[in-house]
Amino acid sequence: MTRTGAPPPPPSTRPSTVPSTRPSTRPALRHRLAERGVDRTLLLLAPGALFLVLLFCYPFLYGLQLSFQPKSGGGPLANYRTFFSDPYLRETLWITLRLAVPVALLNCLAAVPVAFRTRGPFRGRRTVTTLLVMPITLGTVLTAEGLLGYLGPNGWLNKALIGIGLIDEPLALVHNYWGVFASLVITGFPFSYLLTLSYLTGIDPSLEQAAATLGAGRRQRFRHVLLPLLAPGLAITFCLSFVLAFAVFPSAQLVGDPRGSTHVISIEAYQAAFQKFDYALGSAIAMVMAAVMLAVVVLVLAWRSMLYRGSTGGKG
Repeated sequence: MTRTGAPPPPPSTRPSTVPSTRPSTRPALRHRLAERGVDRTLLLLAPGALFLVLLFCYPFLYGLQLSFQPKSGGGPLANYRTFFSDPYLRETLWITLRLAVPVALLNCLAAVPVAFRTRGPFRGRRTVTTLLVMPITLGTVLTAEGLLGYLGPNGWLNKALIGIGLIDEPLALVHNYWGVFASLVITGFPFSYLLTLSYLTGIDPSLEQAAATLGAGRRQRFRHVLLPLLAPGLAITFCLSFVLAFAVFPSAQLVGDPRGSTHVISIEAYQAAFQKFDYALGSAIAMVMAAVMLAVVVLVLAWRSMLYRGSTGGKG
């Protein structure tokens, strides 16, 4: 018998053999991957990735390795030596740059005031926007035909200028540098305008309103508020416009001088591959084109990162 009021026996110090039912704090692999953005919705990128590999990566890599297999021997870099050692071939690079850089600059600079004027609502805004982007639907060939009919020696412009006595003989506006320049501006401006308009409308209007409240005029607001915020977008617009202009081919043939002032690098790549049947040399010229475009894009993007690093003030 135990005495009344005796203390209870001490608990056993033996470890319990009953397994713990407390759940583990380590999340499952599926949840850990989801935190890093890897989930089932990532499979939606598979068609786009496959499209990119088949239509860009594979042709690019195939052309790159083909450029190191010269048709007449001489080592893997023979095609590149041929291109840079031949003054006629090397000049095509500078001809193309003299076309692409001014066209890209003009398209960007012309798109800013037009986008600035059409960003707000006004009567006829849709009509004006439609007219500005309509050249996209024309294409380079139809644009070239229109330029030949309007700016050619027997075109409407020359006939009108001769008729009113301003000139005695037709102006040479096509089949030269200026014909290709006009064609590239007409076909490239709509892209620059749409991109600039999208960036400009994405800037928070309250920033400009705050500057106006502090006494900044319209020019001051544009120079010190809108332009710094718009500069990163203009850099991207310039890059896309430059790439489109640098790859010019139909315009240089139809309204230019393909054997002289508009003998651009794309024409030489086409002639090497499909007229001389030297696919390796044509691939090497195409690789030079890609390297130049990449170099210009990298330089512009580096300038963009140095110019402005903050938020663009977008609305979402």
